[in-house]
Amino acid sequence: MAQPTRRIRGTSSTRARTLTAAAAAAVMLTLSACADGGGGSGGGDGDGGSDDPIVIGISLPLTGDFSEPGKGVQRGYEAWAQIINDDGGLLGRQVELKILDDQSNADRVVADYEVLIAQDEVDLVFGPFSTRLVVPSARVAQEYGMLFVEPAGAAAEVFEQGFDNLFYAAPAIAQDHYNYLADEILAMPEGERPTTVAVASMDDPFAQGTAYGLRDKLEEGGLEIVVDEVYPPNTTDFSPIAAKIADSGADMVIGGTQYQDAVNLIVALQQLNYQPQLAAFSTAPTNPEFSEAIGSKTEGILSPTGYTPDATWPSNVDFVEKYTEIHGNPPGEDEANAYTTGQVVAAAVEAVGCAEQGDCQQQLIDWLRDNEVETVVGPLTWDETGKPQGAHLIQQYVDGAIEIVLPGETAEAELIFPKPAW
Repeated sequence: MAQPTRRIRGTSSTRARTLTAAAAAAVMLTLSACADGGGGSGGGDGDGGSDDPIVIGISLPLTGDFSEPGKGVQRGYEAWAQIINDDGGLLGRQVELKILDDQSNADRVVADYEVLIAQDEVDLVFGPFSTRLVVPSARVAQEYGMLFVEPAGAAAEVFEQGFDNLFYAAPAIAQDHYNYLADEILAMPEGERPTTVAVASMDDPFAQGTAYGLRDKLEEGGLEIVVDEVYPPNTTDFSPIAAKIADSGADMVIGGTQYQDAVNLIVALQQLNYQPQLAAFSTAPTNPEFSEAIGSKTEGILSPTGYTPDATWPSNVDFVEKYTEIHGNPPGEDEANAYTTGQVVAAAVEAVGCAEQGDCQQQLIDWLRDNEVETVVGPLTWDETGKPQGAHLIQQYVDGAIEIVLPGETAEAELIFPKPAW
């Protein structure tokens, strides 16, 4: 028998041979507020004139599997550059972004960062989107001794590579994204909480890390995993997986997802009239297009988030106001994590007093190891692996709007359990 819906207040080295092709085929975007409008040269000259821009190299998935969040990261980086340039730039110099399209391809992202660092001699680099692209690009940056702050490589494997130059610009890694939700479920009386769980995840380190972190905590707490499916990143037909989940009758479904796969899976589940008590999907619900893609059936869907535009951190209030002026809508999590990346690098540059290739990079790395940085996602510190020392919030669609529901002390709305029917 279906339980009545109630609202609960939360309580708790092919690189060298691919350089030319990559440079020729890449999509380059520049953002510069230099007085002369020119594309200044990067690295090497720490005593460059005050009119020389600080050039920052970036590769992003603007096409391919990760293009939706990749474009969000692009918007965040560009907003950071525009805002900081309007405020006088870094070290009194304007910043210029050089953005290449890696097409969501790991080989391509390696070639892109080789081009940016060795050929274009950019002063600084920012990271790409997706763990799949962060790990190989961070390896290139480390080879050249470059600081590597990144907005979206949250899987555990990122921090198991031995990188000494990497910092993740978000509150928590993937495995810990759902901690508050796991705690909430396991705190429910045994006769009321879900007992069975179905899991479907993209074969992607971040997506699996997010889903499996929650799966493992629930299994350890006594819930039974009745479906555990992995699908390739290019999957478009989710009917077989949806059928397995629906046939299982699982009380809860967990999707280790990016964007389009989550939309396709949810639609397939709805078509089968599968009605879980809880439904949690990583990343996708934070995308501004999600509710339009799903329509009126978003109510009760959960996801973790490292960001809310309503946060009262001083820099976030300023960021939301200025971003909204630029784009006509507030920023999402991808935009915020990209902006945070810029804040972290800027804090180190201003503190150390340099921004160029060479010895300066190690000074920037060392400073971040020992200091806290105030950002739009709150104050950030890191351990020796570059792992942030924080936690993610849990959000849910409540009355058609996405709201923070956990933990209780930061909740904007009450957790809905069980979720309304799709």
